[in-house]
Amino acid sequence: MMEEMEDAEFDDVLDDWFIESLKTYKDLHVYQLEHPTQVIEWTSGTTVCVAGYSASKNEILELRLPAKLFADNNKGLCAERDFKVAHGAFTDGPVRCLRHIPGTRSVVTNDGLSSDLQVWDLGGDDSDVIRRTGSIEGRRSVPERGCRMAARLSSPPQVLHGTQCSDVQLTQLTSGQILYKLETDSAHPLSSLQFVSDTVFLAGCCNGNVYITDTRTPAAPQHYPPPASTGESVLWWTSVSPGPHLSSCRVVRLSSSGQAVVSDMRNLGAAVCRAQLDIQMRPCELYDVTVSWAPALDGCISVSGSSGVVQIYDTHVWSTELQDAQPLFQHRGHAVSSQQADNCDPVFVTSHIWHPERPRTLLSAASDGSVHVWDWVDPGRSGAQ
Repeated sequence: MMEEMEDAEFDDVLDDWFIESLKTYKDLHVYQLEHPTQVIEWTSGTTVCVAGYSASKNEILELRLPAKLFADNNKGLCAERDFKVAHGAFTDGPVRCLRHIPGTRSVVTNDGLSSDLQVWDLGGDDSDVIRRTGSIEGRRSVPERGCRMAARLSSPPQVLHGTQCSDVQLTQLTSGQILYKLETDSAHPLSSLQFVSDTVFLAGCCNGNVYITDTRTPAAPQHYPPPASTGESVLWWTSVSPGPHLSSCRVVRLSSSGQAVVSDMRNLGAAVCRAQLDIQMRPCELYDVTVSWAPALDGCISVSGSSGVVQIYDTHVWSTELQDAQPLFQHRGHAVSSQQADNCDPVFVTSHIWHPERPRTLLSAASDGSVHVWDWVDPGRSGAQ
């Protein structure tokens, strides 16, 4: 009887959320993986790459998103409403980090157990098989510490990678030639590695330190200490906003106590604005939390990893004084649609990513293997796309 009551209550919650979603989403599509993924990476405007992270054999898949998502007119006439597997392969171990190399059909992965990288060819129209084509040796062997990676359009293709600030290097993909090494003595693990321009990149450490350097010069990197924090912060995550010039870029640092600090790229020592976010951080590792600037929605950031929810915040309404901030939008689909069995851990979001061009379209994945692509509606902004 108790189980029937719990099932009925779950159905009611799901029904309520479904009715609510008709007003809060322009599009919402769901896919179920056999095993959960901790990586989502765009390989084109309509395809993403995902991979499992279990200790043994895992799938690495390139998924084609539902065509209906991109049908701006007459969506009801579009029959393609499902995700489709375009290419796939198996890996011998977990995939904790995955990066697509722009301008190619290659992705680079890391297993989270060492600093070495694996290189894969995603294949073309003549084959549905992803093939492993090579490997890149990390600069330093750090057991049980995974790698962070970044890539930008370059010829020949290159990848920036490292496990901690003192072993970041830029490597040519085909030859394995090391083109640049970041010279610091910091042994703190990386929480972020991002290109800000063709030659400038940012390395964010888990203790909140940030290094900015230009690969064209041997000069020492610019070092910025972590922001002052009112809470007990064990970890920090960092993200850089996209922009045509360095002067237009902003950096957000999120602490494990929920404090977010936004700084101008030209002066990371000062806070443009800050806020205490409405999140309850569960005990987590570096790979668990994702904080990201929206590439096509000015001033908005997204946060996940602390629960089964993806939260979106508008930093434009924050001030220089630390104040509580409420999310602009919350995607609760993973938490709502997953019925919890007794003695099981709650579902949490394992990764999310913004579409590079569609302002309010995101993909998210959760620990139950669910993958959602959603285009949210902000009633507070006119002309929502």
